[in-house]
Amino acid sequence: MSLILKLQQLQGPAIQQMQLLYQQNRFPMEVRYYCAPWIEAQQWGNIDTDSPSSEPAATILLQQMIQQINEKAEALTGEDKFFLRMKLSNFATELYETYVNDPLKFVRVVRHCLEKEQRLVDQDTNGVQESMEQVMPVPDSHNEIESTLQNLKYKTQSQEKQLSDMQQKQELFAVKVQETRCMLENALDQMQQQYPQQDDPNRRVEFTRFNQKKMEVNSVLQTEAQQLMGMRIQLADMHKETFMLLSQVQSKVLNDELKIWKRQQQLAGIGCSPEGSLDILQSWCESLAEITWQNRQQLKRIEQLKQQLPMNMPAQEMPDLSNSFTGLLSALVSSTFVIEKQPPQVLKKETRFSAAIRLLVGGKLNVHMNPPQVKATIISESQAKDMLHNENANFNDTSGDIINNSGVLEYHKDSGVLNVTFRNMSLKKIRRADRRGTEFVTEEKFTLLFRSHFSVASGELMFQVRTMSLPVVVIVHGNQEANALATVLWDYAFAEPGRVPFAIPDKVPWPDMAQALNSKFMAINGRSLSNENLQYLAMKAFSGQSVQTDDFNSMYISWSTFNRDPLPGCTFTFWKWFHGVLELTRKYLRPPWNEGSILGFITKEHAQELLLTKQTGTFLLRFSDSKLGAISITWVNEDPTTGERQVLNLLPFSSEDFHIRSLADRIHDLPHLTNLFPDIPKDTAFGNFYTPVDEVLPQSGDGYVSSVLVSKIPQITAPQSYAMENPGSVEPASPQQQPQNREQDFVNFTGMDDFGEMLNDRDRDEPQLAPDISDLLKDFDTFDMMDPTLL
Repeated sequence: MSLILKLQQLQGPAIQQMQLLYQQNRFPMEVRYYCAPWIEAQQWGNIDTDSPSSEPAATILLQQMIQQINEKAEALTGEDKFFLRMKLSNFATELYETYVNDPLKFVRVVRHCLEKEQRLVDQDTNGVQESMEQVMPVPDSHNEIESTLQNLKYKTQSQEKQLSDMQQKQELFAVKVQETRCMLENALDQMQQQYPQQDDPNRRVEFTRFNQKKMEVNSVLQTEAQQLMGMRIQLADMHKETFMLLSQVQSKVLNDELKIWKRQQQLAGIGCSPEGSLDILQSWCESLAEITWQNRQQLKRIEQLKQQLPMNMPAQEMPDLSNSFTGLLSALVSSTFVIEKQPPQVLKKETRFSAAIRLLVGGKLNVHMNPPQVKATIISESQAKDMLHNENANFNDTSGDIINNSGVLEYHKDSGVLNVTFRNMSLKKIRRADRRGTEFVTEEKFTLLFRSHFSVASGELMFQVRTMSLPVVVIVHGNQEANALATVLWDYAFAEPGRVPFAIPDKVPWPDMAQALNSKFMAINGRSLSNENLQYLAMKAFSGQSVQTDDFNSMYISWSTFNRDPLPGCTFTFWKWFHGVLELTRKYLRPPWNEGSILGFITKEHAQELLLTKQTGTFLLRFSDSKLGAISITWVNEDPTTGERQVLNLLPFSSEDFHIRSLADRIHDLPHLTNLFPDIPKDTAFGNFYTPVDEVLPQSGDGYVSSVLVSKIPQITAPQSYAMENPGSVEPASPQQQPQNREQDFVNFTGMDDFGEMLNDRDRDEPQLAPDISDLLKDFDTFDMMDPTLL
């Protein structure tokens, strides 16, 4: 049954969680429904979303998705489908605008949704509700922010009305003052002309009346002036209240929600849920910018009115709110210059990479009217520290040279996004610092510094903005990548918010490490690690210590244990071993891993205990303990002569082996293997992964007959009953290659430690079979090297 059909059977909370999942990722359920067959048929997990080299493949998927949506929209006929057609068409456009500059993020979002869907189905099947950690509900803080912003908009509108009323009243008052002055001056002139004599009794009477009239008029004007002063004070109180409320909600948006988004972006780098869209944050920040700007403009108008009609007001009643609002706006602009798409965690010298910058308030402030330029440079950890504490730090002091490192912020009218995407940056040169003690080059962290400057309101306000990327590690060769990724994982997973660049703890609790490893493994390979898998990893990580307990929850793992000190008896670290398993599974074992056919994380002793309780031919797959990136087949065998049962281990297979022939085909080749542990017929477990002959053996027109390679174990006699079975209509085959002269490419067998140089890289702690040469040659008493039957 397809996944979409299983989703339609969900009920209750599971349905709500699925709706929340798609709302949070801004992906319409209608598209998921109508394009379900195509979506579920794509190999989303095969694209490495951390590698820029995967962008072409991601772009193709994005284009195909848009094409699918448009085709489905055109296929919907009838008036009742009109609005649905429009909705699908609009989403196709929105999908293109959102992800055209970041197709890898599109793949991450779709893959994340599909993985969460599968979990919902699995949890519903098991009768267990999805946990809060798996699908987070919309926080109450979002509703609180929305409510506060609406309240602030209402307050600002009320202030605007109050200001307009006050302005009108002041203008009328100014007219009345002028008219009164003219009236009094005219009355005084007439009186002086009518009674020129100073000692005229009538003059004194008229002067007395004039003064009384003047006092009455002054009293009226004084009352109106008091009313104006009261309106000014009231408006000042309103602006103070607005400022306090605006400061609080801006702090929630920038110091809480935006930091949460940035932290989630950081965790997404090690496999956690994608950080989600910036659109909600942008809408909040734009509202903050609009409200702040309107209040600032209101205060400027009030200042003009005060200059037109000066009044003696208490200083404490009229604080300098204009500068306060300007400070809020400056903090908002600086904080919303964000990295929408982080550069790769590991930068390889002279390799193309990309990044994207977005100014969340640029559209509202009309920054795009004079598009500013953004420049990227690379700086060291010490330079980042200096820049954090010194605003006047030298921006020209860099740690390397990047080409194609400048771009212009572009405004996208339909989406309201102001951003710039650097598509073709490349690190040409790197200047490393002097390393401390035993520090390796792959432990040295850098950051990309993005900076810009622009003005708003015709140059009234000038802004200089900058932001630093998450830490990156620079390498010059691919063999440094694994160690570099260890540095990145430790930093991304365990860095404290608000740290000094790039401080990290020397040791972390094992449960935190287990969660990080699980997130990384699940993001790359689909299925998560079980508690048993994590217990095995803990035992391996702490194998070099004297641990007297199986409870590792209270233990701490240090950086040295993680990726400096080699595992006991090995030449590689715990992380290098885990990374080898991770990559092997990603490249060759992902489908059987996701179906639960690979036990993988199990000790040799535990595997033996499990298999000895099962019938002969039962096998399981376990990752090699002493060979990087390799997996071994362990099975229970019975000697046909003595009847003795023994658990055997095949020489581990690595990527080089699977490049020649797949795991499923190799299992099919070996008749000794009958059932996958505990009791699943191997054709049932791996039949879907066998390679049909007609896919790799094209018809040859030159007279040659194609051949395939098969695996066999010459030391052990295959079970007769199984060997005589008809393999069926689907024959396993492998792509024809020109293999190297390595025996394990043709015949996989086990041997003792001293059997030969070709076994030097095998899993040394596994018991191997010593081949009996006389037994192998028992059918050849003597033979001639020129015997034609040998050719």
